[in-house]
Amino acid sequence: MKQRRRSRQRPQSSNPSFRELFTPKLVTVLREGYHLPQFKADAIAGLTVAIVALPLSMAIAIASGVGPEKGLFTAIVGGFLVSLLGGSRFQIGGPAGAFIVLVASTADRHGVDGLVLATMMSGVLLAAAGWLRLGTYIKFIPYPVTVGFTAGIAVIIFASQLTDLFGLTLTEKEPGDLIPKLMALFNAAPTVNAGAVAIAALTIAVIVGLKRWRPSWPGMLIAVALASVVAAGLDVETIGTRFGGIPSMLPSPTLPAMSAEKILAVLPDAVAFTLLGAIESLLSAVVADGMTGRRHRSNCELVAQGAANIGSALFGGICVTGTIARTATNVRAGAHGPVSGMLHAVFLLAFMLLAAPLASYIPLAALAGVLAVVAWNMIERPAFRALIRSSRGDAAVLLITFGLVIFRDLTTGIVVGFSLGALMFIDRMAKSVEVEAEAPFMAEDLADTANGERDAYDAAAASDPDTVVYRISGAFFFGAASTVGSVLDRIADQPKTFILDCSGIPLVDSTGANVLEGVAHKAARQGVLFYIAGASPQMRKLLTAHGVKPPLVHYRATVASAKAHARAQVRQSQPEAEPA
Repeated sequence: MKQRRRSRQRPQSSNPSFRELFTPKLVTVLREGYHLPQFKADAIAGLTVAIVALPLSMAIAIASGVGPEKGLFTAIVGGFLVSLLGGSRFQIGGPAGAFIVLVASTADRHGVDGLVLATMMSGVLLAAAGWLRLGTYIKFIPYPVTVGFTAGIAVIIFASQLTDLFGLTLTEKEPGDLIPKLMALFNAAPTVNAGAVAIAALTIAVIVGLKRWRPSWPGMLIAVALASVVAAGLDVETIGTRFGGIPSMLPSPTLPAMSAEKILAVLPDAVAFTLLGAIESLLSAVVADGMTGRRHRSNCELVAQGAANIGSALFGGICVTGTIARTATNVRAGAHGPVSGMLHAVFLLAFMLLAAPLASYIPLAALAGVLAVVAWNMIERPAFRALIRSSRGDAAVLLITFGLVIFRDLTTGIVVGFSLGALMFIDRMAKSVEVEAEAPFMAEDLADTANGERDAYDAAAASDPDTVVYRISGAFFFGAASTVGSVLDRIADQPKTFILDCSGIPLVDSTGANVLEGVAHKAARQGVLFYIAGASPQMRKLLTAHGVKPPLVHYRATVASAKAHARAQVRQSQPEAEPA
């Protein structure tokens, strides 16, 4: 029976089907065999992550300009769907600090209804990107861009928490831009609340101290609980005094208000949510892969992120993405698979149902302290220093991205940084392409009888001045086309036989093919035999499609076979000598 069942299994293909690519990791884990020991491991990991996510979700929501309950709704609904449908075994979804700037600006411009609509539209776009299999390309964001915009977001997050860290009272609405914000906060310096400063300092000290001395303890939750107890006798602002507490149950799912004008108005924000959400989620999944040795499916993960954002919007939540800190916590806590992420959402729901009244006593200065620590940890300081020292190009991309995120906006920073990184890559690839005359290669000694196809020595061929062989090394693409074309253009009108060795070309694009077509036509006009040797099947197919085909050019597998064919062609074209 086992043998018969095994024989019905379809052999693994190098080109997986649509169904295989988009099967959630949860299904894979359950097929492997899921029993009580695995469930216990996932339950412990889920509880650990929920304890971390509880204060963090509320803090991120408040910093984003919405109520703390929306952070919990996002973590519960979005986190559950990410783990249920995702392509990563260990990904934990929820509200992320990287979205604070975008969410706050969207809520400020379009209101909470517009924010929810943009979140839902972002979910549709993320799912579409996954179905179109764009996840692979999103991972091509240059590393300096990633480090730069993450550090820029961290600076903005920290600046947004200064009001609550110091308990400042502003007479007008806090500006969104960094410089006006700092000026407004400086003017409000006389309103500093010593109690708020003490609470924030205590929260930061407890988190940092526990991370160093008791890293397995839930430092953020302990710090917030301790700060809430201390704040009972102080005149500081709390969740209760600003928001009136949080609800003790999930709201009913409802569609956001939609109209053509509203959709067009929030479309740029939805696109920004999509771009950042895709980058952040896939980066988090890559971190989990590095910690566990597993491999996620990026397109399946994007579809799950899309479903999670749609689900979060239906319950009035904000943007969902994969969260690096919570995902890493999940792995370190011993999670076995996606069930831990689903249980993390269930535990958060239980906390909200049972402990909602206690949330009213949490001081806002404590949550600001939590986000201050998060902002500090977001800055990849070793990577930042290494990129500054590595090269001028990488340093320029890093600093320009960092500056644009801080002083302009996140979308501009990513787009400009990516464009600069792409231009640098094109420049480096173009400089790496070489056109060189044929030179002897160092080879191992062989016996004369080892080469069965060895030709007899031909003195004329060995010193044939009418045959020129050139070799192209490197990617032959639009960035290098003009340089290579100018060299080949001078060569094609000199010899009687021109052999181009393409065995060192890993790829060629349409621009490179067009250059070779021009060289082939010029060689034909000059009566020069043009050979292309060593072209891969893919390269030959592309060149043929662009007109680089017989009789303009002759294709041969090696330079030696091209030379032999050229000599035969020359002999056939020479008139036979008349007998004496």
